[in-house]
Amino acid sequence: MQLFSCPFCGPRDETEFHFAAEAGKTRPEPAGEVSPEAWSGYLYAKSNPGGPSREIWQHVTCGEFFLMERDTLTHEVAGSKALRGQRP
Repeated sequence: MQLFSCPFCGPRDETEFHFAAEAGKTRPEPAGEVSPEAWSGYLYAKSNPGGPSREIWQHVTCGEFFLMERDTLTHEVAGSKALRGQRP
């Protein structure tokens, strides 16, 4: 079992969380001019880095989204930050 820390609820079991997105990924715009290939890349291509990573997660229990910094190799969580009222 791994503990993730929700900025709103505190440490909780990892099963209460859902991965939402890579942090900093920019949506292609304007939507009407985006090619199917570019849209597919935005939706499905993941950088999947080995090591430090910034990700958007949702705590399903409270419904809030937040930024989590963690190491994808060691699973060590460096911190989490609320996104309420902010864009990732």
